[in-house]
Amino acid sequence: FTPLPTTEALRTLVHRYLRAYGPATPPDFAKWLAAPGGWATTLFETCATEGGIEEVDFEGTRAWVTAGDTSFPGEPVRGVRLLPYFDAYVIAAQPRETLFPGAAYRRALAGGQAGNYPVLLVDGVVAGVWHQRRQGRRTTVTVEPLGRLTARQERELGERAERVGEVLEARAELVIGKVTSGPHA
Repeated sequence: FTPLPTTEALRTLVHRYLRAYGPATPPDFAKWLAAPGGWATTLFETCATEGGIEEVDFEGTRAWVTAGDTSFPGEPVRGVRLLPYFDAYVIAAQPRETLFPGAAYRRALAGGQAGNYPVLLVDGVVAGVWHQRRQGRRTTVTVEPLGRLTARQERELGERAERVGEVLEARAELVIGKVTSGPHA
């Protein structure tokens, strides 16, 4: 195994980051990598000059994507999902305030850090937290929505809880109520 030269490795890192998490900004990338913002801005400018990434308007913000990766879904994502601890979408999606609006920012982030709680996602946005506790052949899936769910969303949530049970080879019981376990429980 021969490592890539530094310049090529950095370019590859930016491309793979943008393929997974774009559109994104240099500050988003810097935060994800725990790197200096100025360095990330310079790196993005270099990649853009070389033609590997391109600028797009993302909801009124100047952002970047991998060159040619500019087709976005015409409709917003719909549905209910139960995402696990440290799901990549929750960890890296930016801006955080959009993914974790209002009460979700306070409830689902542990001191501002994403991933410490499994989250309820409704239409692509964090709308609560959840926890599962297994006892023998049964698992209790407790979901704490941070707002009102529609009847359709509750049915879909029930289906997602059943899926958790299938994965764990257990009978799932859905409880909608307060999650009392802390982060990493």
